[in-house]
Amino acid sequence: MADPLERPSAARPGMRPWHFIVSFGLISLFADMVYEGARSIIGPYLATLGASAVVVGVAAGAGEFIGYGLRVVSGYLVTRSRHYWAWTITGYTLTVVSVPLIGLTHLLAPALLLYGTERLGKAIRSPAKDTLLSHASTRTGRGTAFGVHQAMDQFGAMLGPLLLAAVLGWRAGDYRLAFGVLIIPGAVVLILLLWLRRRVPDPADYESSTSNLPAKAPGEMSAPGTPVAPIAGGSRWRPALPALLWQYVAAVAVLSCGIASFPLLAFHAQTQGLLTEAQIPVLFAVAMLVDGVSGLLMGRVYDRRGPKVLLIVPIAAAAAAIAFTNHAPLIWVGVAIWGVVNGILDSTIKAVVTQLVTSTARAAAFGWLALVRGFGLLVAGAVLGLAYERSITVVIVVIVAANVVALAALWSVLRRIEQT
Repeated sequence: MADPLERPSAARPGMRPWHFIVSFGLISLFADMVYEGARSIIGPYLATLGASAVVVGVAAGAGEFIGYGLRVVSGYLVTRSRHYWAWTITGYTLTVVSVPLIGLTHLLAPALLLYGTERLGKAIRSPAKDTLLSHASTRTGRGTAFGVHQAMDQFGAMLGPLLLAAVLGWRAGDYRLAFGVLIIPGAVVLILLLWLRRRVPDPADYESSTSNLPAKAPGEMSAPGTPVAPIAGGSRWRPALPALLWQYVAAVAVLSCGIASFPLLAFHAQTQGLLTEAQIPVLFAVAMLVDGVSGLLMGRVYDRRGPKVLLIVPIAAAAAAIAFTNHAPLIWVGVAIWGVVNGILDSTIKAVVTQLVTSTARAAAFGWLALVRGFGLLVAGAVLGLAYERSITVVIVVIVAANVVALAALWSVLRRIEQT
């Protein structure tokens, strides 16, 4: 399908690389207010609809699998069509429409369906969005660019839950209003997207001097649907990916199996009477603040020290298991550590893909990385939900064991990456 906003671009983009990254960061900031705001209260909300720990765990895991796992499909479709902006705008639209509707239903099944639809929007847009950002990142420092974007992303993820905490503090139990106020940042997202799309119709121009795309005549755009040079060992439709990437992807899959979902953590905090209804989104906001700061800092450390800095992820993920204790202060500490884990996974871990894969294959590579992460989170959601029904001790043991295995696997593959 044709992108209705497509227009020729000059070889030099109409915006500086850093301005593009910051502008996209603003889009993500407001989008995170919407969907991370919803994620901060979805666990307690489902509990009010009669959901058990297993249902919440599986729902959270399935949502992460949809949001991450289906990116491999959209990644290949994006690579094939090269309608990066069209996929990005469609995905954001699906998210900002679905979230406010969650609060309108008072039945478990429709709420779960709408939560899945919101996650589908993330799956649709993410490979295209990451590819657009990756072009500008070649001029700014890969780790730093993704880190800055993640920091702005997580600032919105902090503001959204705080907004909902204020709403629930004012109108206790009014989840309809809590979800409904998210219409406002959702509208801002769509306005900014259309504006940025017109300013920079072809972000690949940022990488024109170093990319593997064919040379363009002045004023000629890399139009979707036009032939591109095939990647060695692959094609435009099925780009070849290096063996080292697959090893890295496998390590991330194991790592993801040891990460608990926030809805399950929130379910534990509320059903055990450790935190109030209004404190839950504040807890999530703290995690998102830590998430954004850690993503930014680790991005800079990655650019200076290399991929081995990612070994901190399984160590932190194992330590985050203390959030499942029955002590309120340890829940705050554990969820903050959980924020460190997700900050690195959502930002710096993508920089390895940019380092290993050529620009024309990155959408597919980002898709595969998201697929295994989503599958790992699905397994974690189901297993930890079942373990929670058995005992909290079992939950902690499973998390620690999974991350010990992940640490060994990640150390092995990152050592090979640094040797290349």
